[in-house]
Amino acid sequence: MVLLITWTLTTAPIFFSNIYVHHSATAYYYSPSDISGIRGMKCERIRSTPSWYGHHRRDCAFVTQDSEKPGFKGMSVIRVMLFFSFTYNRKEYPCALVHWFDQYGAHPDSRTGMWVVKPDIWGRRRKPYLTVIHLEALDRGAHLLPKFGSRPVPDDFHYAYSLDCFKYFYVNKYIDYHANEIIF
Repeated sequence: MVLLITWTLTTAPIFFSNIYVHHSATAYYYSPSDISGIRGMKCERIRSTPSWYGHHRRDCAFVTQDSEKPGFKGMSVIRVMLFFSFTYNRKEYPCALVHWFDQYGAHPDSRTGMWVVKPDIWGRRRKPYLTVIHLEALDRGAHLLPKFGSRPVPDDFHYAYSLDCFKYFYVNKYIDYHANEIIF
């Protein structure tokens, strides 16, 4: 579950420490109904790197916001913009700068059975809503599919920019068995 703490510049703690940037994190989770892996244990790498085969790569992940709500109703999707860590009072804090996605609609899409999300933006200039979260808040990687419109995608369009260019995305619950279980 994500605990949101709001600080202003005057109330934020002051620390003098190095900030280390990381380009990936590993998510471990238990999927007892999936027979592959070691007794249901799974691991996957979530990446946020400025150069992946010549383009940036900013993966998405699930974050549980309300464990009382079933499935995706209690979850959100985020896009990891940066992994970093720092030490404060001799304790290391692994964190991620994330861009949030909002659920679009109260139910999954009737044709596909998948939830629809859109990037969370604010203000007149439509800036991405970014926050810092602890890495323990990440559940596992998420796979988003663009919701294409009626116009064709240009031939020279590169897939690395999909999350930047489309307005709505399907949350792919068919990517693997565990995703289908937790999103339903």
